[in-house]
Amino acid sequence: MKKIFSIIPIILIAISLNLVAQDDMMDLFDDGPTTDYTYATFKTTRISLGQSVENPANGNLIFDIQHHFGRLNEGAYEFFGLDQATLRLGLQYGITDWLSVGIGRSSFEKTYDGSVKAKLFRQSKGAKNMPVSISYFGNIGINTLKFTDTTRTDYFSSRLTFVNQLLIARKFSSAISLQLTPTFIHRNLVETNADDNDVWALGAGGRFKLSNRISLNLEYYYVLSKQTAKDFHDSFTVGFDIETGGHVFQLFFTNSRGIIEQHFIPRTTGDWLKGDIHFGFNISRTFVLKKPKEFKE
Repeated sequence: MKKIFSIIPIILIAISLNLVAQDDMMDLFDDGPTTDYTYATFKTTRISLGQSVENPANGNLIFDIQHHFGRLNEGAYEFFGLDQATLRLGLQYGITDWLSVGIGRSSFEKTYDGSVKAKLFRQSKGAKNMPVSISYFGNIGINTLKFTDTTRTDYFSSRLTFVNQLLIARKFSSAISLQLTPTFIHRNLVETNADDNDVWALGAGGRFKLSNRISLNLEYYYVLSKQTAKDFHDSFTVGFDIETGGHVFQLFFTNSRGIIEQHFIPRTTGDWLKGDIHFGFNISRTFVLKKPKEFKE
């Protein structure tokens, strides 16, 4: 099973490489109609909690600060959740315009994560008509909490979780973008025998532009796996993007405490109707480490 998870990203990247190579060869010999590609479907690489189809540009490094406070309904004694926090620091780097890698560390279960995102298809019109953009995202999480059950043998593999997602998005206009995110999560170790090791979910998100620099974002993940859905709640997030030059600020309210996919998709315990709402924010800062080559005739 683990070999399958490790092979999936390699196969998808190889397919994408082949598609890019074909496009480049056709551009050399084709003097016909041009292809117009869609840009900025979303403002950054995340809608709010979940991934968007966007990648860091070639040679760009993005530094992420992601922060979720405690629940608002915990009252004044906990300063309405501000006395508590879940934090993740991460880096994303664009190897090419279509392929990026990332690393991060979350305070939730002291989890380290490594990820890859590859653009498989881009929305376009003209010579090549593609109605949607499609990307692949995969990551591996490593839980580094100390094992506390002394009655069993502990294995490093028990710390591992895997996420595979297809990101399918369409930019309908300069003001509206929507995305569907089929998701498969595998957990090597679960808390009880009744829990699902394999979790299927379907995410949906959208960006609705309010002004040149501000947008409203909505995001929802519906958990399909029967046992997991019974024990937890679906993740729902309402937020705003605020763009200021090299920074993108994302402010949001969510019922999820976890920050990475294997935490907030299958393990959200908060109930919006009971006021189990976390205020959170993402700050993304882009650094240009490698400038694009200038075109010379």
